[in-house]
Amino acid sequence: MISLAELRAALVTANHILANEAVVDAFGHISARHPDYPDRYLLSCSRSPALVSADDLMEFDLSSNVIGTDSRSPYLERFIHGAIYQARPDVHAIVHSHAHALIPFGVTRTPIRPLIHVAGAIGATVPLWDIADRFGDSSLLVTNNEVARDLAGTLGQSTVALMRGHGGVVTGSSVRDAVLTSIYLSVNASLDLQSRALGEVKYLSAGEVEKTVAALLGDAPAARAWDYFERRCPGR
Repeated sequence: MISLAELRAALVTANHILANEAVVDAFGHISARHPDYPDRYLLSCSRSPALVSADDLMEFDLSSNVIGTDSRSPYLERFIHGAIYQARPDVHAIVHSHAHALIPFGVTRTPIRPLIHVAGAIGATVPLWDIADRFGDSSLLVTNNEVARDLAGTLGQSTVALMRGHGGVVTGSSVRDAVLTSIYLSVNASLDLQSRALGEVKYLSAGEVEKTVAALLGDAPAARAWDYFERRCPGR
């Protein structure tokens, strides 16, 4: 079991790693389910991920209401996190990003599939959610529980879902797992776009996907990767 103090520290590091690896930029966020109160989650106030500190972290219930009297401005799209935690008790961390390499797969409806062994964790199939299907013209932002629950429904039991013209969400059983899966989801998308220019792409089979998850999320490789990405961050 991770302590609250350890989780808060990991969440700050996760923000910095995701920013340094260009998974997020000025926008995007990562949350973690509270280790002591599973009906709450931790998420920074509205701040760019590279700048997040422990003091920026806020607590929310699963309807994405602020716990306590914290008056700071939260992220507009915090509802994504609450709705997924409500629907998925197995999820303990969520990344929402606008990673540029993901966008072509969302707007062309071309499926994103793992082709490199460290991307097996994204799953054999990645669902695509289009906000317009139920809500018509919008800003494409997920700014209330109704829209967020629709997104969570499309995610279902998958690890990743793409959002048309927006980016995607990545879930994990821990902050570390969600961060590493997010990084290699973006890497996989970039490699897919490059590979298509050369010819037909051979993707991982369903059996290979199942067997390669441990290549990234097994304890030893995940610890090694986390240490690497953390040390790449400026000032660490």
